[in-house]
Amino acid sequence: MDINDVRGLGSVFALIAFSGIIWWAYGSSRKKRFDDDAHIPFIDDDDGNPLHGDKDRSK
Repeated sequence: MDINDVRGLGSVFALIAFSGIIWWAYGSSRKKRFDDDAHIPFIDDDDGNPLHGDKDRSK
């Protein structure tokens, strides 16, 4: 086994890992969670203020 075999195995491993991440990220069982998480920056509390506590910086 020479260095080219090791490089080839590394490429195959990287392709498998990448495919697994894509499968995980775009799996239908996680769609609702990711959609809900995408709306977090737009959620306000009952007073109409952002939940993250930033003050009005224009003053």
